[in-house]
Amino acid sequence: MSTPTTTPIDIAFIGGGNMATAIIGGLLRQGRAPASILVIDPMAEQRTRLTQTLGVQTAEGPSPALTQARMVVWAVKPQQFKDAAHTYAKLTGHALHYSVMAGLRTEDMARMLGTARIVRAMPNTPALVGQGMTGLFARAEVSTAEREAIQRMVEPTGQAMWVQQEADLDAVTALSGSGPAYVFYFVEAMMQAAQDMGLSAEQGRQLALATFGGATTLAAQSTDAPSVLRERVTSKGGTTYAALTSMEEAGVKAAFIAAIHAAQKRAGELGDEFGR
Repeated sequence: MSTPTTTPIDIAFIGGGNMATAIIGGLLRQGRAPASILVIDPMAEQRTRLTQTLGVQTAEGPSPALTQARMVVWAVKPQQFKDAAHTYAKLTGHALHYSVMAGLRTEDMARMLGTARIVRAMPNTPALVGQGMTGLFARAEVSTAEREAIQRMVEPTGQAMWVQQEADLDAVTALSGSGPAYVFYFVEAMMQAAQDMGLSAEQGRQLALATFGGATTLAAQSTDAPSVLRERVTSKGGTTYAALTSMEEAGVKAAFIAAIHAAQKRAGELGDEFGR
């Protein structure tokens, strides 16, 4: 059962999970009226949370209000898209479609939705705190004005980067889409090392997070390459030199690069699987 739709719907979300919530939060910070946003989600708990915390309109399933939406954001699991498209395509053919579903290619979406006006995005979880990185690809049928509208929508969640070829989103997925997990992985390792050396887990967490945050901010603000910044804190025979030499001998850098390539390969495989 849907909530009353007294305000015209401007944008609709199919799926109301974390990424949808992050985008909606950004829209509200830009001054978008909560009642102009419709979120369709089958989970009652999710709908209640969205209504109570964000004030948006919600519906459990197909709603006539969908026909008002100028933009539809697809935020369901890729495996659920085929069924969802079958359910909602007849109500959304007029809209610009924006996908945050990993792996699902726009060619397959266009076939299932009956429209080629699609922008595909690869965001990442720091979007939840306004520090995200979103890769964007627009099909040729998307107008310049529509691209600009997408750009404005993404801005409150962090940075955005447009790619010219959709296949490049597989690389974006491997680098920034999956990237936060790599950072958390290294933070975990630093926390473990802290405990091994007699510090507490909380002390290790504080040191690791502050170091990552400070180093990335420094790299972002500096005109020097990361390799130059690294060399400045690596004195021959010193502690940093000892650590980096150990990592080189263990093949950490090569393994890390190989891992990113593995993520890119898997992103392409998922596109093949979801398009069937």
